[in-house]
Amino acid sequence: MKWRYWVRAVKCQLLAASLFVMLLGLSVSILTIVTYRGKHFTVINDVSLDTNSSYRTLHTIVFYTGICLSIILTIAALVGIVGTVRELESAMAVGFFCFAVMFCASVEAAYWTITNSNVVEDAVMDTYDFVYEDVRNNSSDIRRQELHNIHKTFLCCGKKSPFGEVGSIEKEFCPSAMEGTKEDCLQEIQRFLKKHMAFVSLLMTITIFFMVYGMILTSFLWYAIHFKDNLDRKGKYILARQQKRFPISSQEEQLQLSRP
Repeated sequence: MKWRYWVRAVKCQLLAASLFVMLLGLSVSILTIVTYRGKHFTVINDVSLDTNSSYRTLHTIVFYTGICLSIILTIAALVGIVGTVRELESAMAVGFFCFAVMFCASVEAAYWTITNSNVVEDAVMDTYDFVYEDVRNNSSDIRRQELHNIHKTFLCCGKKSPFGEVGSIEKEFCPSAMEGTKEDCLQEIQRFLKKHMAFVSLLMTITIFFMVYGMILTSFLWYAIHFKDNLDRKGKYILARQQKRFPISSQEEQLQLSRP
């Protein structure tokens, strides 16, 4: 009887965890869309430079990776709910597999955001440096508009000189920079990316915890369903006994034939 209570408690926990995992999938998809279509990332991605190809490739990889992770999370949540309600052994196995795959992907994503966050920062800041230097050396209207869009998006202007001097670009694009009312663009870009990567790391850490929790619950319920001795069935299944029929001997057969 106590074991049956344990099974009920685990089923309730798996239902609650599956609902939260579905919310995690929605959060990952929203974060992916914000990363791909957000104005801070779009303004860098729209820079028409050959050297910007590394950032564009990274931008595309992050988008497709985030979409795949959100799909796996949603599938794991749905399979967990269906398997718990219908008490399906195969659904528990599929749910465990989805949780395991998502666990490995979340660990890899969290490790990458912690150890290689400078790769994203360098790619974005290099793009800004290229636009900045191109505007300073060339009077192209396209580059000037791109630099203006970056300044407007990140609420920054130019680069501060270590000697306190104000360059020609700062005088033209942001005359208020002499009064110290504008932030340095490199510092502002780095600050924004660090906040974004910290949020990604936090979301991946929460995902890792729930993936481990989901693997434990699905493996427990798979064991319970497999042995079928602790589930709450809605109905009882009784097999009717079949009467055992013995073969008729040859003597009995002759007597039956001889009877009128």
